[in-house]
Amino acid sequence: MSLVGALPLAPRKWPSRQLIVSLLILSAILIALWIHAPNFFRYNNIVNVLLQASLLGMLAIGMAVIMIVGGIDLSLPANMAMSAVLGAFYMKATGDWGTASLIMAGAGLSIGLINGVAVAKLKMIPFVVTLAMMTIVSGTSVWVTNSLSISQLPDGFLNLFGARPLFRIPITVIIVSVLAFVITVLMRSSIAGRWAYAVGINDKSARVARVPIDRVVMASYVFGGLMAGLTAILLTARLGSASANMGNDGMVLDIVSACVVGGISIHGGAGRIFGALFGALLVTVLSNAMNLIGVSFYLSLVIKGAVIVAFVAVDSRRGGSR
Repeated sequence: MSLVGALPLAPRKWPSRQLIVSLLILSAILIALWIHAPNFFRYNNIVNVLLQASLLGMLAIGMAVIMIVGGIDLSLPANMAMSAVLGAFYMKATGDWGTASLIMAGAGLSIGLINGVAVAKLKMIPFVVTLAMMTIVSGTSVWVTNSLSISQLPDGFLNLFGARPLFRIPITVIIVSVLAFVITVLMRSSIAGRWAYAVGINDKSARVARVPIDRVVMASYVFGGLMAGLTAILLTARLGSASANMGNDGMVLDIVSACVVGGISIHGGAGRIFGALFGALLVTVLSNAMNLIGVSFYLSLVIKGAVIVAFVAVDSRRGGSR
């Protein structure tokens, strides 16, 4: 039997139980908004919701790949903020937004690489490593900026990544949609994608099948870091500035929520990239709906936390039956 033939195929159950429940929840929210807050369905608001969901969705794509392999990265929002700050400093000092964009992407990738080395090579616990990295990177961002925003960025940067080329749809939405499609195809059809699912399903069996587990795990964290860097570019262009609080603690909850409600298993080895993107849309709509009806920020955190617990319970039952 060939090595390729020995690897498990990517799971074909679609949609998952979590995703079906998510669809029902989203439908219920939209019906409630249609009755109680019809202004939600104005075109400009829909476009704004899609933009917010896309930015969250890019981070969720990175987290989804890491979770499929069996890990987690709590430092993604802090990574994004740090990458944005470094690129914005360079951009403001030199006016060279092209190089600054590469700095943002490279900084995100580098932080992801450090996480990957710690988890894959040093065999450190992902939760602890990425929590520590989140603290280090967040503190560094506040320190180098003195808690101030970096603004007055070049118009070329803002105009390119803030463009709305098609029916006033932001280019961010288009970029994230295309990226999600490409990563979905690669995760489903490529050897690297099958390796990722194999490691997440059972790393011992993957090792027997001669899957390079350390490289797969490290690559997943590098990819997650790259997604944080790319998100830094798009979010900085949208806001017109960069600051340390771009990656607030609540964003971690939103990213994990998006993945879990989108059918990405916390046990690894199951889920689809488009599921995480759909989860980002659901979380964004839920947040928007709670804001429209006047739910406080802290109560919204309680509700999101309860949603995660419910979906984790469903996933745990599925994981235990595999």
